[in-house]
Amino acid sequence: MPDHDNSYKLLFSHQEMVRDLLVGFIQEPWLAELDFSTLEKVNGSYVTDDLRSREDDVIWRVRFKERWLYLYILLEFQSSVDAYMALRVMTYLGLLYQDILRQGQQPAGQKLPPVLPIVLYNGQPRWTAATNIAQLIEPPPGKLRDYTPQLRYLLLDEGAIDESGPLALKNLTAALFRLEKSRDSSNLKTTWTSLLDWLREPEQSSLRRAFIVWLYRVFSPRHPLGIELPDLGTFLENETMLAESVEKWTEQWKKQGQVEGRVEGRVEGRVEGEVAVLARLLSKRFGPLDEQTSARLKAATLDQLDTWADRILDAPTLQAVFDGH
Repeated sequence: MPDHDNSYKLLFSHQEMVRDLLVGFIQEPWLAELDFSTLEKVNGSYVTDDLRSREDDVIWRVRFKERWLYLYILLEFQSSVDAYMALRVMTYLGLLYQDILRQGQQPAGQKLPPVLPIVLYNGQPRWTAATNIAQLIEPPPGKLRDYTPQLRYLLLDEGAIDESGPLALKNLTAALFRLEKSRDSSNLKTTWTSLLDWLREPEQSSLRRAFIVWLYRVFSPRHPLGIELPDLGTFLENETMLAESVEKWTEQWKKQGQVEGRVEGRVEGRVEGEVAVLARLLSKRFGPLDEQTSARLKAATLDQLDTWADRILDAPTLQAVFDGH
């Protein structure tokens, strides 16, 4: 399993992360009836008939109205959206129920426990796949529709989530999402400071170390600046180094942002200048420009502006200037 998946699985192997995931991002009245003190992790490795095992999922259960509610958290960190995720979820839940029966966790004659399947996704493109298996099946004729399977999963698309509210409520999972999406040094430093404050108690050392591992193996390598960190073993032995490293990192990020801002400002200035010149030339050749043409010029790239400028003298009409671009 890639380091990214392993680090996330390590984080969501802690009760506090699962609790905050539920209370922060699921708006359902039945959450008030959950006894979070009973949250316990369930073995999440299943073996199918062809001996392939599932190990990149996290499964918990919690007491709900004198019975168990299972939480199946599928960590989906591929670069692209899986169009058949609903089919995968249906298969995995079938394996989960088989495992519950095989281990004798369900009293004979009683109904199976409810399961909440959650897909936690953090890819760049927004999630577009079907969230119900029925959406993947061609509509059958007549009463055959009654036999179409129905199974929906709860999608948590990290990039589309507004975590500002849960973060204000001291939510660890919201802080993780905020860090994942952070592009501002001030925001980054504030979030890390809050995390260190929330996890300063000795009994939270395991979760604190899980966040450090995530920082080291996931966040640091993929950041455009990179983070100069000591050996991971040294880092874990001396956790006070975290605050110093983040301080140094945010200063680096701030300087990089200033450089990028100057470069971006120069590019924007050049674009604005070319738009103004091109607008004057077009007006002189073809008459006053309408609002649509003016908007098109303002939204153009430098390459497009250069192409249009080359066409002004030869194009018979205004539309011919823009054809193909």
